Amino acid sequence: MLRKNLELLKKVQDEADVKILLALKGFALWSTFDLCRQYLKGCCASGLNEALLAKEEFKAEVHTYSPAFKEDEIDKIIEISNHVVFNSFAQYKKYKQKAIGKTSCGLRINPEYSSVEVDLYNPCSPFSRLGITKANFQANELDGIEGLHFHALCEQNVDALEGALANFEKNFGVYFSQLKWVNFGGGHHITRSDYDVEGLITLLKNFKQRYPHLEVYLEPGEAIGWQTGVLVATVLDIVQNGMPLAILDTSAEAHMPDTLAMPYRATIRGAGLPNEKKHTYRLGGNTCLAGDIIGDYSFDEPLKEGDKIILEDMIHYTMVKTTTFNGINLPSIVLLKEDNCYLTVRNFGYNDYKERLS
Repeated sequence: MLRKNLELLKKVQDEADVKILLALKGFALWSTFDLCRQYLKGCCASGLNEALLAKEEFKAEVHTYSPAFKEDEIDKIIEISNHVVFNSFAQYKKYKQKAIGKTSCGLRINPEYSSVEVDLYNPCSPFSRLGITKANFQANELDGIEGLHFHALCEQNVDALEGALANFEKNFGVYFSQLKWVNFGGGHHITRSDYDVEGLITLLKNFKQRYPHLEVYLEPGEAIGWQTGVLVATVLDIVQNGMPLAILDTSAEAHMPDTLAMPYRATIRGAGLPNEKKHTYRLGGNTCLAGDIIGDYSFDEPLKEGDKIILEDMIHYTMVKTTTFNGINLPSIVLLKEDNCYLTVRNFGYNDYKERLS
């Protein structure tokens, strides 16, 4: 499935004459980078550690943005990054003398348009700290700036990009003649089955026709990892307290925090909605957090200790957010190779928990 996603992204890249980067914040399974590098142009990073991972393991273009760069990290970030995007004019002015001539400098702007429904994931929500609004844009401070970047989407279709792009052009198009590149950010759910891929290609081609001198970048994360892997959990115990409760050897809090934060309902193979099938259970994690609940699901047969629960689509924005809360082990990483053989890439244990704490 990963190769299928990459092939579709390369189709967009080639037909629209744009560059697509892998957003490490959404998918950072670096043991697959040899494959990803065959299709994508590089990575976008959110700080020094991601930039180092991109440089060391992807070995292609590195584009780095952070809401604020730290003085003790900026020199290394500039050294290894093809593009460095600053979140404010203050940050750019602070570091421009270091950066100009060593990397391509850009600014993140806020197009003040978004159709993202959950504010937690909405980079253009009121009072957002992410990007420069039109009212705060300092046109007299663009010396050395070669690109503008915006990010306004979250797992959305091309219509959302169309709206954000219209605002981007309306508010900042007057500066495009001074630029070398623009970056349309992430959140493009290109590999989802209902995504309008041809509509995206047309939108990008039309933009390139209007501004043929601009190199265009997109940086999806979830689109790379979409439907590429599962989380396999085991039932440890069944308890009763008003309803059957199954305790798993995984955790919503530690291993899939978006189920609590967004929230969203994870898809479980062979399971249905509560009471849709004969046997309904509340699935909970193996930590002490009272709210460590994955959700209520129904099954054709009763669950029992040792049963496997397969949670679908648990790669993008899941692996990168896992923790060892309560000392719970991180899930092992296992690759299904194209010859249908399994390769265990990493098992986690006590030292992984201990060494991150002191």
